[in-house]
Amino acid sequence: MFDFTQLNVRLDGHVATLTLNAPPVNALTRTLNDELTMALDAISETDDIRAVVLTGAGKVFCAGADLKGRAENIRQPGDFMAHSRRTRECFHAVRECAKPVVAAINGAALGSGLALVASSDILVASEQASLGLPEVDVGLLGGCRHAMRLFPHSRLRRMALTGYRVGGQELYRLGIVEACVAPEALLETALEIAHVIASKSPVSTRMGKHTMNVIEDLSLRDGYRYEQDMTAAIGKTEDAREAQLAFKEKRAPVFTGR
Repeated sequence: MFDFTQLNVRLDGHVATLTLNAPPVNALTRTLNDELTMALDAISETDDIRAVVLTGAGKVFCAGADLKGRAENIRQPGDFMAHSRRTRECFHAVRECAKPVVAAINGAALGSGLALVASSDILVASEQASLGLPEVDVGLLGGCRHAMRLFPHSRLRRMALTGYRVGGQELYRLGIVEACVAPEALLETALEIAHVIASKSPVSTRMGKHTMNVIEDLSLRDGYRYEQDMTAAIGKTEDAREAQLAFKEKRAPVFTGR
């Protein structure tokens, strides 16, 4: 199912761990971009996988766009548009993955790497992690709109206009990540969260993530109305009935995803 060259996939129960593996700094090459999109799309339609952990191999999560490979991919009219579209869809594949994605930020996540992190659902950082927008140093832009989901106005503009990087401890202080842990504890911490998600009703977590994505940009009235409608839909599922019965009988629920 997963035969990739720059993305490692490991399954542990109902959790899939995706590790960016494009040495030396996991830049978002065309290959890695496409493989990550393909993996997340397949996971969305794989019932046995209920949660995802996304991390990077080595000391860097993702150093951003692959500037060296850019010239190879953009040679003629239309190539730039296609390249931009592929990149956008990779981020959307993370955000729109039907299964919750826990980002385990092992090192620097810059530009496109920051966008991958911001597209994830739950963030955990290593003490060696950092988020940054270094495009100002190479005459480009990128990742600012995604970063707006994480950072307030002044901090975001400082990052974009100066290249300032926010380290793991500061990310935790700002409430952007759930934890900042020693490097050796990062994956264990992320997996612990992912396995808790996987223990819940898969239909509930899937519909819950979808609902939160939809209502994020809606007004309070429209957003809560939509959430109420989705709550009613979830309440009609077999998993919801099983959860209520298990609560009444004081036992652990057995979910089927229906």
